[in-house]
Amino acid sequence: MQPGDLLDLDVTAVAHGGVFVARHEGRVVFLPDAIPGERVRVRLTDTRKASFWRGDVVDVLAPSPHRRPHIWAAADVGAAPEDRPGGADFGHIELAHQRELKAEVLRDALERFARTAVPVTIESAGSNEADGESADGTGWRTRISLHADDEGRVGPYAARSHRVIPVPEHPLATEAIAAAALAPRRATPGRLDFVQPADGRVRVIPRPDSRGPRRAPADPSAREVVVETAGGRDFRVDAGGFWQVHRLAAGTLHAAVSHALTGLVDPEAEHLDLYGGVGLLATAIAGVGGDSTRVTSVESDARATEHAGENLAGWIGARAETGRVESWLAAFDASASPAQRARLREGVIVLDPPRAGAGKDAVTRLAALSPARIVYVACDPVALARDLGTFAQLGYTAPSVRAFDLFPHSHHVEAIAVLSR
Repeated sequence: MQPGDLLDLDVTAVAHGGVFVARHEGRVVFLPDAIPGERVRVRLTDTRKASFWRGDVVDVLAPSPHRRPHIWAAADVGAAPEDRPGGADFGHIELAHQRELKAEVLRDALERFARTAVPVTIESAGSNEADGESADGTGWRTRISLHADDEGRVGPYAARSHRVIPVPEHPLATEAIAAAALAPRRATPGRLDFVQPADGRVRVIPRPDSRGPRRAPADPSAREVVVETAGGRDFRVDAGGFWQVHRLAAGTLHAAVSHALTGLVDPEAEHLDLYGGVGLLATAIAGVGGDSTRVTSVESDARATEHAGENLAGWIGARAETGRVESWLAAFDASASPAQRARLREGVIVLDPPRAGAGKDAVTRLAALSPARIVYVACDPVALARDLGTFAQLGYTAPSVRAFDLFPHSHHVEAIAVLSR
């Protein structure tokens, strides 16, 4: 068969990455915009592989009871596949069922890559009704990225493409972000980041196109220092720097790590916050341990490290250092005194790596330090599972995984695992 051919298929499962699984004559066909249990009409888009094909759903012949009108009308299955914007790939699914599917993906990754079957729970953002997730899972994004094309059109990219799709609404964004994103503007080709920090005022930050020159200068507005809040504390961060996009995500993760470490942080021990950003999770460690807690935040971005030092100034034993985690660990291993090593063996290590995970080298070095506890915060189920599999080979296991739906209507999920020997 060739791209463009139509097939009627039964959807049998959800897969990692926001796609679903159907089969044709034994061959896997990966599809977006479906739900397990449905029968759908599919237009094939890629038939080059012998083991699997890809396609787009063009009609739903037998819908799931969990299907809902898409939360973002422009992305509904009724629109042409090439005109559906990306960023809300679970938006056609009942919110509670989205979470069931995300938990299923996480459990499957743990079984496949970590070879473990541990309990997985999944929760929404926020801790109570007053500050919790909206009932329909909208209005949470305090940061979005749009793109301007050569014709001056501004909008998100179409799913799995670099073609700009102008849209009349941004339902996942906060009200202020959505208004700013829809305001008429003249834009040169490239990316526009819309950022709403805790003060409520939206910043619009032009960025070089990701496909353009790698060393193109960043707009000065990206370095404006803004204040975010989480766990009852203020955090200084560049407007264009990394901060969680969900309005409740930073507070949710801070609270979850604090809860995981309750009673486990010895202020006389040595503690690490790796891939530490501006110090969000380092403050969770220090907040549990008290004013004299020894904690070092390690981050490769120098500007973020500078802010982390300021954000951790309330703890006399806290410091922030710039470096790649693998290199920093290697240097620590080469230079640490016996007393430092002993303190770290009584301490905890929190790591929140990028989407690709920490990797075998970093995991091996961490396990060799023999900390009392390791708290792994992950934004990708497969990367988490691979690293947990490596940790398990080195003697560290987690009895359960606690997940958070910090990206409603997308396939993304955040998870926390507490490991010990």
